[in-house]
Amino acid sequence: MGNVFGAKWARVDKNTYMDILHELGFKTVAFALKDNSVDIDDERLNKEEKLAIIMGSEGYGLSEETLKKSDYIVKINMNKEVDSLNVASASGIALWQLCKNNHH
Repeated sequence: MGNVFGAKWARVDKNTYMDILHELGFKTVAFALKDNSVDIDDERLNKEEKLAIIMGSEGYGLSEETLKKSDYIVKINMNKEVDSLNVASASGIALWQLCKNNHH
């Protein structure tokens, strides 16, 4: 429960945040169900030094502009009967999977 206080986060302008993340050396990981999405356990993600996780709202998702600017579009594999996860569940899974090997 207290781990949330150790997470680094910031609020930035929606028109410039992708450029700022890339300038700071982050690879951006947008979560969306697209034809070109890679699985969350894709080895390339584990090899990246700095990842920024980007998630959209539960109703609208991420904009096409954000998806185009992202280094990776990632999906979380789900049961066939489930068509989507809410953003709270998806972010928990994403943080666990993408940070579990990070010992910093």
